Amino acid sequence: MAIRNVVTEGDEILRKKCREVSEVTDRIRMTMEDMLDTMREQCGVGIAAPQVGIMRRMFVAEPEPGRVYFMINPVILEQSGSQIDDEGCLSVPGMIGTVERPDTIKIQALDLDGNLQVYDFQDFDARVMCHEYDHLDGILYIDKAENIREAVSAYDEEEDFGEEE
Repeated sequence: MAIRNVVTEGDEILRKKCREVSEVTDRIRMTMEDMLDTMREQCGVGIAAPQVGIMRRMFVAEPEPGRVYFMINPVILEQSGSQIDDEGCLSVPGMIGTVERPDTIKIQALDLDGNLQVYDFQDFDARVMCHEYDHLDGILYIDKAENIREAVSAYDEEEDFGEEE
C-alpha cells in the first residue's frame, strides 16, 4: 500500500464536515488500507480521511497493535460516562492537551465489506473512536482540550537531566 501525506492544522480541509461514502468500492478499501499504513508509519492509533485530504466519513483505528477497526459512515448511537486524559493528533504534531470524552460509546459503521457493524467501546478505545469521529465533523481535539502544551517524551526528559554544558 501507500503512505499518504498527513494534513496538519491550518489546512482548511480539517475544519470541513465530511460527506458520506455512497458505496464501499475497491477504491475506498485501498484508501482505508493506505490510511492504516500511514497511521502506523506515523505511530498513531487512529486516522480519519480528512487527515489525508479526503472529505469522506471514514476512519481507521488501532487502539492496540493488531486490533484494527475500519469505520465507514460511522454513527455514535449511545454514549455515557466521562473520562479525562491527554490526547495528541497526527494533524497537530508535537502537541498534547487534556480532553474530556465519554467513557463508553456504542457506534455503528460499515466495514470494508460494506456490512453494517455495531461496536461497544469503553475507556481508551472509546476515546480513540470519539477523537477520530470528531475529525469527520471538522473538530480537532484542540477545540475541546485544556492545558494544550508541547509533547515531551520520557526520552527528552531524561536528556534534560544530563550533564550541564
